[in-house]
Amino acid sequence: MGTAGGRAATRWVAAQCREMPWLTAGTALCTVAGAALQVVPVLLLGRVVDGVTAGEPRSELAVLGIWLVAAALLGAAATAASTYLIGRLGAELLARLREGAVHAVLGMPSARIEQVGRGDVLSRVGDDVAVLSKGIRMAVPTVFSAGVLVVVATGGMFGLDWRLGLAGAAALPAYALALRWYLPRSAPLYRRQRAAQADRAQALISGLDGIETVRAYRLEEAFRAKVTHESARVRDLGIEVFRFFGRFVGRENRAEFIGLGLIIVVGYALLEADAATLGEVAAVPLLFHRLFNPLGAILFTFDEAQKSGASLTRLVGVLGESDGQRLVGDPSAARPGAAEAAAAPHPAAYPVTVRGLTYRYPDTDEPVLHDVDLTIPAGGSLALVGATGAGKSTLAALIAGIGTPDSGTVRIGATDLAALDGAASRRLVGILTQETHVFSGTLAEDLRLAAPAATDAELLDALRTVDAGAWAESLPDGLDTAVGEGGERLDATRVARIALARLILGGAPVVVLDESTAEAGSAGAAELERAVAAACRGRTTLLVAHRLTQAMAADRIAVLDAGRVVEQGTHEELVALGGRYARLWQAWREGSWTS
Repeated sequence: MGTAGGRAATRWVAAQCREMPWLTAGTALCTVAGAALQVVPVLLLGRVVDGVTAGEPRSELAVLGIWLVAAALLGAAATAASTYLIGRLGAELLARLREGAVHAVLGMPSARIEQVGRGDVLSRVGDDVAVLSKGIRMAVPTVFSAGVLVVVATGGMFGLDWRLGLAGAAALPAYALALRWYLPRSAPLYRRQRAAQADRAQALISGLDGIETVRAYRLEEAFRAKVTHESARVRDLGIEVFRFFGRFVGRENRAEFIGLGLIIVVGYALLEADAATLGEVAAVPLLFHRLFNPLGAILFTFDEAQKSGASLTRLVGVLGESDGQRLVGDPSAARPGAAEAAAAPHPAAYPVTVRGLTYRYPDTDEPVLHDVDLTIPAGGSLALVGATGAGKSTLAALIAGIGTPDSGTVRIGATDLAALDGAASRRLVGILTQETHVFSGTLAEDLRLAAPAATDAELLDALRTVDAGAWAESLPDGLDTAVGEGGERLDATRVARIALARLILGGAPVVVLDESTAEAGSAGAAELERAVAAACRGRTTLLVAHRLTQAMAADRIAVLDAGRVVEQGTHEELVALGGRYARLWQAWREGSWTS
């Protein structure tokens, strides 16, 4: 999966800030005010020194003292408000980024997720979000407020005496050289660290997912060695990051020494020449020394800021996946009236029309679908048949509204699916894949994910439709029985029936089934296919066939090969044609008889 560049990440942050103008403006205003008020006491202290030297009355010095205390108190209040607002702005940005990344991942075709690796995906939406969240709480407020304070304090030094300001500014080349040495080397190093963590996650997931196979072939040592190797790589990169950062801090300390030394030397010369007051010469070193804390804070949180920056670019890269695919839900794709049409009451079924559909995955040149044309009449069914990699699941995902084609259209009735947002498309098209899942909670809660307002009677009716009503009623607590992790143990057939019941409750007039009975095994396949037929009765149905008996039961069959529709017709027509489907049918029958 791609990683966004620094400019792309900055543009994303700027665009989000423009959508929150009051919060952004308030944050900037409080931060600048807090920085300015922190500089004022130092300036007033210099004025007190001049007053004492000139023998001014104590009353005037007392007034200066009152102003100094007031500025300190106001500065503390402004700094507190700035810290709160920076945190709130950061939390808003993080929430938008996290939700956008999860939306993009949930919208990816399963083939794309397998292509980039589930470890990388989980690392981005899990680890990278955690790193960025920590950075927003700790590093971002510190770096932003300290950076503003540095600018304001530098302006104060020049305001007191430009020559003393130039003496302090002479340290800037040393700072710049340190940053120029550090930044180009650190960003790739942090990206390597985040990528190594993703590889470690992928190694762990692959071993855990295939734990039975690992044990059967006695591959425990091999997988342990792989995880150990990836963990060692993460550890070594962490040590390298820390060592590299330590060298950077040393260069910054040398810059501080150069700046403070020059200010003291120039100040002494100005006093000798009577070209500056004692108060000015005293205030400028204090102002420069005042920069040590914010600069130190920036340095000691820069490590976290760099990690956050690397995570930000990876998460914006996830958003780039959805930009590349123009996922359903992209506001720029919406056409006037489309959402209203989707929200209107649906008939029992809609026709599905696919015209000139071509699609390629991001970062690939060769399309996985080429100029596909299909039509499914309202209430009819079409089965997709083809070898692995023919494009069946990709085509099914596009018809379900997951992803937008490079060219061509998918229409549900008269509505172009690309014009709808995610919620509107889900009201029109329901999808069920072979990787069904039961969420932790009660059975009723799991079913109500599809229909939050459904009554218990409606839940039981949906279960009875797929021959699961008697089983549900026999559970210890009925619909209130806990299922999923830590709950009632469910075999693959019952999991599939629950998923079918959710499909019924969702009420979509168009249904896409992507090998939805593949996990049931041969023993439960026939019963489950009857449940699928009951769930889809009266709905327009697209079926990715795992067994040719499923294809035979469909009204029509489309055969895909290398992303192209090479045959279409009924089962009888395609068998009589003697083409690719007929050969698949013959091979399947021979395999069935042999078994």
